[in-house]
Amino acid sequence: MNKDQVKGASKDAAGKVQEAAGKMVGSKEQQAKGLVKQAEGSTQKNYGDMKEDVKDATRK
Repeated sequence: MNKDQVKGASKDAAGKVQEAAGKMVGSKEQQAKGLVKQAEGSTQKNYGDMKEDVKDATRK
């Protein structure tokens, strides 16, 4: 596990919380910000996954 996987997963989770909070208070802006944060987190986690795959492939 690398830092991109951890940071990405954390950012995704924070985005989900922000989106839910936006829904609770009726703020479309906060919902949108939460969705953006989720997309950023997912992208960063996928990048970290790819780095791990490359590292594993070079060990063989």
